[in-house]
Amino acid sequence: MNLRRLWAIMIKELRQLRRDRITLAMIIGMPVLQLVLFGYAINLNLRHLPAAVADQAQTAGSRAAVQDMLASGVIELRATAQSPQQLIDLLREGRVSVAIAVPPDYERRKLDGREAIQVMVDGSDNVVQSAAAQLAQYPLNQPDDFHAMAEQPISVVSFYNPERRSPVNIVPGLVGVILTMTMVLFTAVAIVRETERGNMELLITTPVSRTELMIGKVLPYAAIGLVQTSMVLLLGVWLFKVPIRGSLWDVYMASSLLILANLSLGLLISTRAKSQFQAMQMTFFVFLPSILLSGFMFPYDGMPRPAQWISELLPLTHFMRLIRGVMLRGATLGDLWQDCVALAAFIAIMLTLAIRLFHKRLD
Repeated sequence: MNLRRLWAIMIKELRQLRRDRITLAMIIGMPVLQLVLFGYAINLNLRHLPAAVADQAQTAGSRAAVQDMLASGVIELRATAQSPQQLIDLLREGRVSVAIAVPPDYERRKLDGREAIQVMVDGSDNVVQSAAAQLAQYPLNQPDDFHAMAEQPISVVSFYNPERRSPVNIVPGLVGVILTMTMVLFTAVAIVRETERGNMELLITTPVSRTELMIGKVLPYAAIGLVQTSMVLLLGVWLFKVPIRGSLWDVYMASSLLILANLSLGLLISTRAKSQFQAMQMTFFVFLPSILLSGFMFPYDGMPRPAQWISELLPLTHFMRLIRGVMLRGATLGDLWQDCVALAAFIAIMLTLAIRLFHKRLD
């Protein structure tokens, strides 16, 4: 082995790496990204869960009881309701995760030692369900008030997943994770592959416009994405008995929005990448925050505000709300229209940028 030649090869690789800005950014950015995500943004100790209250008693005792529960820090009041049915509607629409119902005869129930307060929890997220169960301990302002605690029992009722089966929570999310991983990757290498194989020279000579080329590349993969969605749904229902309480049409419409969003993002990556390897690197750079910040692995409400702002920019975050709302809570896309609008806006922006940045030339 010639050390001089070995040294020359090492210098060549370092210089080439210095010119490859995308790879250099990955080397520096990926450890920083993982450290920030795992150390700062991910928090399993849930606090400030969005909650709604329907206090039908409106007595000093009922108001004090609700304030004591809010003082625990586990929940945060976001809405008020007039009846338990309105609370159920808020849960189904995904506007709150916890609903507290105080009956009109609260004081009589308290004196009789019966169930005085009912806490309804969105069980479509097992972590939220476990955190909200702490409210059954009734965090009174005075820790030594054991008699009051016994006189005011709280019932916690889990909606949508009373058995706390993990597949019910995981399988709908897997639809989004699989579509994100495959759709972005497929289209991220689309333009680069045409250049590396020499097909771009042929496309340049054709009258096909940039818009036609981009949309023509997206549509076949959109069909593939719907096939993947069907496979995951069939296996989820067959193997894990995951319910589909909402409309199957809404499930496919929500999946189509995510598919188009991911394909548009992949095309944008493809216009910036210089090789298929770079395209895969950039795809992983997008996939890691998506799976960690979307609410699939870790609860959204446990993240600090800056991490939640970042997660709102990710298509998978909005799809998680849509797919769990439709499949598990029986909601409609009309109930979850904000997330539909967010995905549609993401598609329009990403596809427009991809078309504008793509040029039918080899340089």
